[in-house]
Amino acid sequence: MRLLLLLIIITQFIQLNAAEKEQHVELVYPMLDAANSRWFFFSSACRPFGMVNLSPDTKTSGAWGSGYLYNTDTIQGFSHIHAWQLSGLSVMPVVLPEKNKMDIFSDYSSKFNHKKEKVVPGYHYVELEKYGIVAELTSTKRVGFHRYQFPGGKNVAIVFNVNGELGPSKIVDGSLRQTDEKQLQGQLVNTPTTRRPKPVSVFFSVEFNTEIKSVQKDKTTGNYLVEFENAKSVMMKVAISYTSVANASNNMATELPGWDFDNTVTESREEWNNMLSRILVEGGTEKDQRRFYTDLWHALQGRRIISDVNGAYPDNTGEAFRIGQIPLDKNGKPQFNQYNSDSFWGAQWTLNTLWQLVYPEIAEEFIQSFMQYYKDGGLVPRGPSGGNYTYVMTGASSTPFFVAAFQKGILKKENAEEIYQALKKNHMPGGIMEKAGYEHRTNKGGGLKYYLENGYVPYPLPDGKFGIHQDGAMQTLEYAYQDWTLAQLAKALGHSDDYEYFTKRSGNYKILYDKESGWIRPKDINGKWRSPYDPYEYQNGFVESNGAQATWFVPHDLPGLGKLMGGNEVAADKLDKSFREAEKLGFTSGTAHSKEVHPEYRRVPINYGNQPSIQTAYVFNQLEHPWLTQYWSRKVLAAAFSGLSPETGYNGDEDQGLMGALAVLYKIGLFQMNGGTEENPQYQLGSSIFDKVKIKLDPNYYPGKEFDIEIQNNSAENVYIQSASFNDKTIQKCWINHNDMVTGGKLKVKMGPSPNKDWGD
Repeated sequence: MRLLLLLIIITQFIQLNAAEKEQHVELVYPMLDAANSRWFFFSSACRPFGMVNLSPDTKTSGAWGSGYLYNTDTIQGFSHIHAWQLSGLSVMPVVLPEKNKMDIFSDYSSKFNHKKEKVVPGYHYVELEKYGIVAELTSTKRVGFHRYQFPGGKNVAIVFNVNGELGPSKIVDGSLRQTDEKQLQGQLVNTPTTRRPKPVSVFFSVEFNTEIKSVQKDKTTGNYLVEFENAKSVMMKVAISYTSVANASNNMATELPGWDFDNTVTESREEWNNMLSRILVEGGTEKDQRRFYTDLWHALQGRRIISDVNGAYPDNTGEAFRIGQIPLDKNGKPQFNQYNSDSFWGAQWTLNTLWQLVYPEIAEEFIQSFMQYYKDGGLVPRGPSGGNYTYVMTGASSTPFFVAAFQKGILKKENAEEIYQALKKNHMPGGIMEKAGYEHRTNKGGGLKYYLENGYVPYPLPDGKFGIHQDGAMQTLEYAYQDWTLAQLAKALGHSDDYEYFTKRSGNYKILYDKESGWIRPKDINGKWRSPYDPYEYQNGFVESNGAQATWFVPHDLPGLGKLMGGNEVAADKLDKSFREAEKLGFTSGTAHSKEVHPEYRRVPINYGNQPSIQTAYVFNQLEHPWLTQYWSRKVLAAAFSGLSPETGYNGDEDQGLMGALAVLYKIGLFQMNGGTEENPQYQLGSSIFDKVKIKLDPNYYPGKEFDIEIQNNSAENVYIQSASFNDKTIQKCWINHNDMVTGGKLKVKMGPSPNKDWGD
């Protein structure tokens, strides 16, 4: 009897744990903001950071407004690569016309209905109405797995699009050849774009579970038709590589040797569940929880592996393409993966904190990857694509990420000197700071020589126009902050002269503070203020922002900025007024990145739809007004990060997880103003929307098991912190230090409906 009871208890325990794991992946809503998608935004049949991101495309042209657009009712194909400046291999299952089957190349798209569609992380089910085909998609890291059910089983075929426009790239030189009765191999080329200056080849290996009847090439499009004989069901595996067909085949043999589709779906869901379950939340509404795990899911999206399972990767940093090799460990496995990645511009307030606290192994791997770019090409990248530098955005945005990882112990001291010298190179002539906005052929757009000589980057730049984002005032602010972060690493490593030098440079923001207007204001090469000057005018000296938004971009010295403004009280009042004005427009410049230039939306003083001012709610903590951080962070969440529909989500520029990570941090009430780059970094405390938050700590990096947050009296009305304690010791300040947090324990926070101005000040 006791044995039976024990078995029942164990079974219930297993079922409860299984239900808990299942819950997180089921809560994710992949359709969030899908009506405003861009090529790399939407995900369904993919793994975390997977090389393959397999999903339907309803629009195949352009980097913006392409891929899976929710309000477009026609599928053009299923593409395997949706990455920063990369695309590749679109396929479409079809039933051929009775007469001229080659007509299919000019008319193969099919309508579909969302009511007959299921999308969860790792899996996509859709029915193609034109053909009556049921299509199911899943994947491993490097292999797309398809399962098609055909009505009748006659005239069954798949169109392989290996030439033509696809997302951000034009696809050329595509070819396909049959190598066995059930196998194909091929390759294609992504032509250069204005952002990615070199071509990138994609190699693929294809296997079917049924014999191929024929493979025919269309002379007009250069694409291929693969036919099957009387097949009601066809499964297809497509492995990708950026180095060779042989490595694509090896990727498949290693990751997906069998044909168990359902098991692959299960494994994908389990992998996502394991990632999502590192943060457990209780409380809030069901919608709050669904949006939270969707945000967390997005924080693990977009930036994708480009190396093979054996460690081979494409190196386009030199004059000629080469296949690089990642160092192997003692077991013959690659020590890390190589990555394709949009810029880390804005990551100091997002990925720095989330990844390095919850997913430190990912942070370490990206550092290793970026250092491999340095070893290959001589520079730590901002945002590499296809194994090449793109010079996306401005500044040395990778520096804070590296420095924060060092301060948190992720980056080991024995490796820090080489990394410091690599980062320092980016801050000096010849480095990344000299380049702005996809500037591939010169080093003038960053205006670094003026920054070094005069202490600021002039606007307009007197040297001419070389890229985009040549907005000197914002560049000056960014460089000053990044110099400060590098100074912290110099100090930790004993480079006292460098510490003093970069610390001095970090004060350059003061040169552009105009006491008369009360804003950061551009200066020209002669030191004259821009006149007339409207701080609410978009760009005109400010990268993807205006002067009102960018003025608060001094994350390393907000008390210093407050002093320039006349003291913390004056500064806090000024920022509070900006929030009240921004609230009228929902704290964003419209609902899409493109609307930032709209005559009305561009005048918002705070924009949570783009990176330059996403820290502003937590500025109040630094100005000794933490109750305003608590109040406005809740307001921002409600207006900008609480929607759960295809039409809303991030209201602008969700750059590969940046806004998803920001929403996660705001919702659990943890933030790092300077990106966690100071010694023993601070986590600023805000107003969590949940009653309980449990963060599981990685034992390979941190000594504690978990960090818990318990919020008492939490509600939509009780947004103000009344008191707090950590491990039963009262906290009087509005932050907790990293070393304390990662030892584990419980943070208890008591909330109330009115500000407690004696706490945290």
